[in-house]
Amino acid sequence: MTKCIAYYRVSTDRQGRSGLGLEAQTASVRDYVANQGELICEYTEIESGKRNDRPELSKALAHARRIGGTLIIAKLDRLARNVAFTATLMESGTNFVAVDNPSANSLTIHILAAVAEDEARRISARTKAALAAYKARGGRLGANHPRCRHLTPKAAEKGQRNGVAANQRKARQAYADLLPQLRGLRQEGKSYREIAKILDQDGHTTRRGCKWNSIQIKRILDRDSVAS
Repeated sequence: MTKCIAYYRVSTDRQGRSGLGLEAQTASVRDYVANQGELICEYTEIESGKRNDRPELSKALAHARRIGGTLIIAKLDRLARNVAFTATLMESGTNFVAVDNPSANSLTIHILAAVAEDEARRISARTKAALAAYKARGGRLGANHPRCRHLTPKAAEKGQRNGVAANQRKARQAYADLLPQLRGLRQEGKSYREIAKILDQDGHTTRRGCKWNSIQIKRILDRDSVAS
């Protein structure tokens, strides 16, 4: 039986016009899963027009990837309007199914991604042309800019700290969906080793597809504690 992770996306300003609000998406996905597999978890994204990241999508993909499951969405054409979704889905390598077009495959996503990539190239070309025009007018860029300086040791150290912080942030995001369960188990008095065993029994794997151990559990909870 296929393990399914549902992902819903709604928008406060467009939901009424889309014809596919949260209730309709939920009903569509649940009806499909009832005949195809087991619904393990559901994630809902409230999309803002100014927001490019998709934290709930990241959680859903991480969850599906760890359990070897399939991401289920309600409607395929929502991908075409969401470049972030398409890019994230392509990079994840996670299996997915769109209920309104279950035969859609990776080729469909490649086409959508190609359209997005073409638009990105056009934007890049326009940006380069604008910069060239600015330079032709006497503007200075990059190392020629008067404010440009070689990095000081302090600046280099800051950059290194930022890199470490970014890696830690990615690690937290990879296990964000598991954190409530991990916190709850610790509050129940479970040891790190016992928690690792429970995750293995539930079918969860690490982001590298491996079994859990006590050290990994401790690291995740320690990062969560620092972030809080």
